[in-house]
Amino acid sequence: MATKPEKLIVGLDVGTSKVCTIIGEMTRDNHINILGMGTNPSLGLQKGVIVNIEQATATIATTIEQAERQAALKIDSAFVGVTGGHISSVNSRGVVAVSKTNRDICSDDVVRAIDSARSVTLPQQREVLHVIPRTFVIDGQDGVRDPVGMNGYRLEVETHIATGTISALTNLFKGVQRTGVEVEELVFSPLAASEAVLSDAEKRLGVCLLDIGAGTTDIALYIDGSIWHTAVIPIGGNAITNDISMVCRISPEAAEKLKVKYGDASVTGPYKGLYADYYGKGPIKHDFRSRARQDEESDESSAPDEMLETEGLEHGRKQQVSRNLLNEIIHARTRQLFDMVQAEIKKSGYDGMIPAGLVLTGGTANLTGITDAAGHVLRLPVRIGAPRGLSEVAGTLSVPAFATSVGLVLWGMKKRSGVEILQNNSRRGGGAGLAVGRKFGGWLREFLP
Repeated sequence: MATKPEKLIVGLDVGTSKVCTIIGEMTRDNHINILGMGTNPSLGLQKGVIVNIEQATATIATTIEQAERQAALKIDSAFVGVTGGHISSVNSRGVVAVSKTNRDICSDDVVRAIDSARSVTLPQQREVLHVIPRTFVIDGQDGVRDPVGMNGYRLEVETHIATGTISALTNLFKGVQRTGVEVEELVFSPLAASEAVLSDAEKRLGVCLLDIGAGTTDIALYIDGSIWHTAVIPIGGNAITNDISMVCRISPEAAEKLKVKYGDASVTGPYKGLYADYYGKGPIKHDFRSRARQDEESDESSAPDEMLETEGLEHGRKQQVSRNLLNEIIHARTRQLFDMVQAEIKKSGYDGMIPAGLVLTGGTANLTGITDAAGHVLRLPVRIGAPRGLSEVAGTLSVPAFATSVGLVLWGMKKRSGVEILQNNSRRGGGAGLAVGRKFGGWLREFLP
């Protein structure tokens, strides 16, 4: 193995469908040069959470070895993505008196204010994952982005706090550590993906990122350049695949191939299906006429019901699947997903504050017509987000499926590029090992515009 570069950054995305390791090197002009990557289908994970630590560890080790072999070097630590339904978030405010007699605010005052904000009451089984400062208030003057060096008597900070269950976080930590790699930081996946696909202008204007993976859909809502709300919806691309498998009575593998090759979630195309009326502005109207009668009265411009050939449940036996039926199933599930996204945005209270609209990323964002479906439900502009600014060598990473993987490297680059404010995150309930190497907060300018 070659000598390890001084500014080596490793991102490790442990997802429901795949595990991906990316090794990057930070250049002098603060850009990332991708040195190696490894990816492998996930084993031992369900909806972003480890359910079999032996299988998960083996998968993680395989991707790390692939990346090390390609980069011709050995890694010893990584920024690791974390997701799952156990993640939740809350906004909190902390207040402290400025300590210096001349009332000049220093970094210690900022740390104390953030510590005050993170002192929220949590159930015994939960742990703070991130405490991200959004904005500061000095003696009633709000909108302060970096208070260090300013003068005042009272310092307040508004923070966004993400928490997870100790058991899920500890299992992920152990799964990575067993490979001989230390966890430099656990990073909530949509925050990492945002680094790769969102522009500063979108964050300032107000934007919602949807990272639609195989097992979960992660939400990150940015306003005024800062994170305001995050959430995890326990539905992803696998739910669509499972529906197709059950309704059409085919294997999940065959269902996935049909979804990827022929699936269409759009509501304006020739295969919009019987569920297209769900996307209208008015109330849902159920039509109880027979399917044959509806076909007779359908618009003449609609496409005929094409029959698709796929593998049946019995080995070597072919089976026919209606393309209209395939897309009806997709419409029903994507409608449910975007209804849940809409409800989550409304629950946050910021539904009228995201004029930049939705940015869809993650593997399921490649589904044909998904932007059309999302736009009809949420009535917002929608675009697909893929990692940007990568070299030609890393061109294979410039797809939505690798947004979190690339984002973890970019997150690490920000953490390495300036002085960090470290916050101790001592463990409760026997999970002290996870605190080793964990870094929270970070230089304030990393999070604030």
